Amino acid sequence: QVQLVESGGGLEQAGGSLRLSCAASGITFSINAWGWYRQAPGKERELVAALKSGGSTDYLDSVKGRFTISRDNAKNTVYLQMNNLKPEDTAVYYCHAAEVHNGFYYSQFWGQGTQVTVSS
Repeated sequence: QVQLVESGGGLEQAGGSLRLSCAASGITFSINAWGWYRQAPGKERELVAALKSGGSTDYLDSVKGRFTISRDNAKNTVYLQMNNLKPEDTAVYYCHAAEVHNGFYYSQFWGQGTQVTVSS
């Protein structure tokens, strides 16, 4: 079982930066995919950034060049560096971890969410 705890959210002005952290605990050996999702009021939850075991990354088009997902294996922590923030980035951000093979999710876990608010 995996526990995910997010931190680093808050209020920031447009053009500013925030770094979200996701500390993982429990049995994480089988986890081979990490990601950050976000959900704004009235909208579906969407994948913002993904990091796979091979090191490849994927980003939502609207955050490319501004956000970076990374992982510190020693600290068992995943980060989302968010630069040049825009009001449209305002949402609750969720850390996600999964064991996935051939497109099938064998297990997945979610953090509790952290609020990011970007003012104009």
